[in-house]
Amino acid sequence: MQPIVTETDRQKSTATNLSSKAAQYNFPKIIMGTSSLGNLYQALDFEQKLAIVKEGVKNSNGLAFFDSAGKYGAGLALESLGKCLKVMGVEQKDILISNKLGWIRKPLITDEPTFEPGVWKNLKFDAYQNISYHGILECYHQGNELLGGYKAKFLSVHDPDEYLNAATDAQNRQKRFNDILEAYRALSELKEKGEILAVGIGSKDWQIIKEIETKVDLDWVMFANSCTIYHHPKELLSFMEYLTGKNIPIINSAVFNGGFLIGSEYFNYHPVNRKDNFDLYQWRDSFYAICEKYKIKPALACVHFGLSIPGVKSIALNSSSPVRTGKNFELSKLKIPAEFWADMKSKGLIHHQYPYL
Repeated sequence: MQPIVTETDRQKSTATNLSSKAAQYNFPKIIMGTSSLGNLYQALDFEQKLAIVKEGVKNSNGLAFFDSAGKYGAGLALESLGKCLKVMGVEQKDILISNKLGWIRKPLITDEPTFEPGVWKNLKFDAYQNISYHGILECYHQGNELLGGYKAKFLSVHDPDEYLNAATDAQNRQKRFNDILEAYRALSELKEKGEILAVGIGSKDWQIIKEIETKVDLDWVMFANSCTIYHHPKELLSFMEYLTGKNIPIINSAVFNGGFLIGSEYFNYHPVNRKDNFDLYQWRDSFYAICEKYKIKPALACVHFGLSIPGVKSIALNSSSPVRTGKNFELSKLKIPAEFWADMKSKGLIHHQYPYL
C-alpha cells in the first residue's frame, strides 16, 4: 500500500484500514525510550546502559519494545542499544525496535554537537537532518548498522515539525513538505518489501502530524510533549479522538514534559529556572502538593493521565537509572483514587471538563 494517497484512494481503502491497523500490532503499555542511552542530559558509562536495557527486557511482558532515533546522541543510543542486546544474547525475534528517522551521524568538528546544543553530553559525533526519499533510506541503513546486527521494524519520520519550521518562505516550506512525503514513499516501499512491519510518525508539534496525516496513511502516531498532565488542549484531544476513530494507535511520549514534571530543570528539552519561568514552577509546586496529599508519586500521575485518553495504547518512558527503569513498568498497574483527579480539576491544574478522568 502506497502511503501517499488521493482522496479517492483513501475512500476506497477506508474500510480495510479501519479494520486492520490497530488490530495488527499488540502495543505494550510501556515502551522503553532510549534517549538516556544517547547521553541525554548526562553521560552514562556502558555498564549503566547495560543495566538499564536489562531492566527493560526483564520487565517487558512479551516482546521488549524499544523506541530510538538517529538523533539521540547522534546515533549513540542506537549503537549502545545494539551493544547491550548483543552482550545479553537477545535475539531479534524477542524484541521490537522503533527507529525515528531523519538524522544522520557525521563527524564532530566543533566543541559540541550543532543539533540541540547543551542537551547531549560527551558525544563523539554530530548529526544533521536529512529528510527526503534517499535521505530517509540512508538513515534507515545507518541505523541498522549502528544497531550492530539488529534491525528496526517500526519506522517513522522524526521531527518533521523542525524540518518544516526551518523553511525560509512559503515556497521553501512546500518543497520541504514534499521532501517529507517522499520520505514516506521510501518507508512504504520498505514495508511492501517486507523489510519492516509498520510506518508511523513522531513529532513534538501535533499540528504537523495532523497536516501530514491528510496525505499519508499511518500505522501509528507518536506525540511528544504534546498531551501531558500539564498540557492537553481540547483541539489536540479532538484530533486524538479522530485518530482513534480510524483505529490508528497512539503512543504518548515525553509525558513528563522532558523531565520537568518529575523534578528536572529542563522543560521540553530546554533549560528553565524559577526566576524566568515562575508560572511553570508554580504549577509544578501545586501539582507536587496534591501528589503529597494523596501519597502519589508525580510520575505515576503523569503516566496515568497520559494513558487515560482513548486510543493511547502505550507510553514511551525513558530513564537514566536501572532502578527507575524497572519501576516504570509498574506505573501503569498502580491505581489512583478518583479524589486525586477531582482535586486536580478543582485547583485548575487540569481542565475541569477533562472527560477521561
